[in-house]
Amino acid sequence: MVEKGDPSRRKRRHLRGGSLSPITGRILFINVLALALLVAGLLYLDEYRKGLIQTELAAMGTQAQMFAAALGETSITLNDPIGEEFLFETARQMVRRLVETTGARARLYAGDGMLIADSRRLGGIGGPGGSIQVEILPPPDDPGGFIEGLFDFYDRVVKHLPGQTPLPVYREVPGQMVLDYGEVIEVLEARAPESRALRRLPRGGMMLSVAVPVFHFKQVIGAILLTKNSHEIDEAVLDVRIDILQVFAATLLVTVLLSIYLARTIARPILRLAAAADRVRRSHHRHHNIPDFAGRGDEIEDLALALRDMTQALWDRMDAIDRFAADVSHEIKNPLTSLRSAVETAMRLKDPEQQRKLMAIIQEDVQRLDRLITDISEASRLDAELSRAEKSTFTIGTMLATLIDIWSNTTGEDGPRLDLVRNGDVEVDGLEDRLVRVFQNLIGNAISFSPADSVITVRTAHTATGVEIAVEDQGPGIPAGKEEAIFERFYSERPESEKFGTHSGLGLSISRQIVEAHGGTIHAENRAGGGARFVVRLPGRATA
Repeated sequence: MVEKGDPSRRKRRHLRGGSLSPITGRILFINVLALALLVAGLLYLDEYRKGLIQTELAAMGTQAQMFAAALGETSITLNDPIGEEFLFETARQMVRRLVETTGARARLYAGDGMLIADSRRLGGIGGPGGSIQVEILPPPDDPGGFIEGLFDFYDRVVKHLPGQTPLPVYREVPGQMVLDYGEVIEVLEARAPESRALRRLPRGGMMLSVAVPVFHFKQVIGAILLTKNSHEIDEAVLDVRIDILQVFAATLLVTVLLSIYLARTIARPILRLAAAADRVRRSHHRHHNIPDFAGRGDEIEDLALALRDMTQALWDRMDAIDRFAADVSHEIKNPLTSLRSAVETAMRLKDPEQQRKLMAIIQEDVQRLDRLITDISEASRLDAELSRAEKSTFTIGTMLATLIDIWSNTTGEDGPRLDLVRNGDVEVDGLEDRLVRVFQNLIGNAISFSPADSVITVRTAHTATGVEIAVEDQGPGIPAGKEEAIFERFYSERPESEKFGTHSGLGLSISRQIVEAHGGTIHAENRAGGGARFVVRLPGRATA
């Protein structure tokens, strides 16, 4: 069983070859999903279908008005003084002839609701010989049946969406009555000049119906009902949907190809970078280079460059650790060797005075070891402390004034005098206690090289990006060519009068490490009139 964080599992995930990468799958899913949702909305076509239905109903209404006018003028007879009625046979023939070219079905009702004529029936309505019903058969199934079935399923799903009003079902009954058609009753009772209705066919589609009254001398003597199924409308909607699907298929193909191309331009370089990083992590040499994606001009190039820089920085850090360990070993061996010799000699000596001298040497070596280990410990954990500590904003001039005041009051009157020259104040964001340590090292170094009656000057000045602080002394200066060497670990160039082992040689190295962690620089130079000058530049902003 492989644990979730197992490196071998991560390697297999990064280095798999032909399988679809997760990034490719996600890009494909998001792009295709957005396109599918758009097409699903387009296939709905509800407003388009409603527009076609309203247009068809309006056309049927116009036809019904024309049929009613013709029937009202030519198929009426004065049956008695009370009223008028239709000439049945004439009316039937006219109804069948009028709808021959319309594709609709016409039914004529008398004023009392009796069905007089039906364009789909041959023979009299309810006559002794009965009647023959004519019905147009649907076309045979075509190759588009699967697509039509798919759209029918889609329509059935859409009907269950909120806000959809179900239509009543249209049923063809043998004994038709006017009560089956509310729109006919409405126009017979003169409640509307025209009445429309929509019904759902059991096998799919709709039945459209329009009823208008038949007038004779402004008197309603009957009603004509035109009905027509929605086959033509469904065919028009189907054609539009098929066109949309064709565009969707072409767009889908382009989307998939572009998604795969986009994913490959992202996923494959990342997999290469991950594989290279994994090789660097597992190997013990520097021959595994990070792939170079120069020229891409995108984030992948930035990532590759960052990984290359990070890898180089790691190797540099490892080299620095190796050098530091070697330097520490060398520096610790010196006092340990001295201690060993002193202890071995003290065991053979009988003279108390000689033993006291050896014990003094041993005590000095122990103090030197303690000071060396303390500075080494500080230097080794400095990076971690600088990355974890919370930064604050403070005025560099105020901090230096406080530091110089404390130093002047604690060193006595027999040492060099400290002067602070402030040319404006600058606010710095950083770790104040660590920067205090920097200037303590610089001032302490200047004091150790300066004559007792000399002056050590600390100057602050504005720069384009922050502040420059210079610590100037009047001592012998820095040996030629050693301006950079003095910042190396364990380098020591001390005055001859100073007792050996007083300093570990890490002070200036720690100071540079702190300054660079704050985004600044530090360098040393000799003054024209004699003495050394240490310059620290830090980013900051002038105070108001």
